[in-house]
Amino acid sequence: MPCCWGSTASACIAILSGDVTDAIIWAVGLGLLGAIAGSFLATIAVRWPAERSVARGRSACDGCGRALTARDLVPLLSWVATRGRCGACGARIDSRHPLIEAGCALAGIAAGYAAPGVAGAAGALFGWLLLTLAVMDAHDFWLPDELTGALAIGGVASAWWVAPDWPERLIGGVGSFALLWLVAAGYRRWRGREGMGGGDPKLFGAIGLWLGWRLLPAVLVIAGLVGLGWIAFQYLRGRAMAADDALPLGTLMAVAAYPAWIVMIGSAG
Repeated sequence: MPCCWGSTASACIAILSGDVTDAIIWAVGLGLLGAIAGSFLATIAVRWPAERSVARGRSACDGCGRALTARDLVPLLSWVATRGRCGACGARIDSRHPLIEAGCALAGIAAGYAAPGVAGAAGALFGWLLLTLAVMDAHDFWLPDELTGALAIGGVASAWWVAPDWPERLIGGVGSFALLWLVAAGYRRWRGREGMGGGDPKLFGAIGLWLGWRLLPAVLVIAGLVGLGWIAFQYLRGRAMAADDALPLGTLMAVAAYPAWIVMIGSAG
C-alpha cells in the first residue's frame, strides 16, 4: 500500500509539474508575442485617429520625421533605453506606445497562464484588441468599426474550441448590443441629444460574443465601478467632472471584460 501511495503521489507531482511548465511556456511566449503585436497596435492607435498612414512607409519619429532603425523598434526596451525620447530631436515619444506594448504583453502572459494552448492564444487576441480599442476610446472617443468587427469575428471563430458554447455567445452578442442600443435610443428620445457613442453598443455586442450572456451583468457593474472610481479620482485631484462631461464607456467595458474572460476560462479549466 505505501508503494501505491508513493507511485500515485509521484504521478500527481509529474502531471502538476507538466501543467505548470506548459502554463509558463505559453505565458512567456504569448507575453513576448504581445509586446511585438502591441508595437503595431500602438501605431494604429496613435496614427489612425490622426488620419495618418499605418501600413505604408517606414516607422518614423512623430516629431522630426526621422526614420526609425531596428534598434529603435524593440518593444518596451527601446523606450526605456531612450528614456522615452527621440534620439535625434529629443521629442517625447507618445506614452500610448509603451502603454499598449506593456499592456499587450501582460494580457498575453495572463491568457497563456490561465489557459495554456489555443484557448490562451485566442484570449490573448481578445485582450490585445480590447486594449487597443480602450486606448483609442479614452484618447479620441472613437471605436473604429473595423477593430470592433475584428473583435466580433474573433468571438464567433473562437467558439469552435473555447468556452462558452454557440448559443450562449449568440445570446450574449445580440442581447448586449440590443441593450445598449435601446438605452442610447431612449436617452436620445428623452433628452434630445446623444448620450452614448454609436460604437459602444457594437463593442458590447462583440464582448458578448466572447463572454456569452452570463458575465455581461458583471461587466457592466465593474465598468460602472471603474467609472465612479475615475470620477472620484478626478475630484480628489481638484478636477471635478461636470454632469455633461463624457466618459469613455468603451474603455470602461474593455477594462472590465478582459478580467472577466480570465476568470471565466480559469473556472472552465
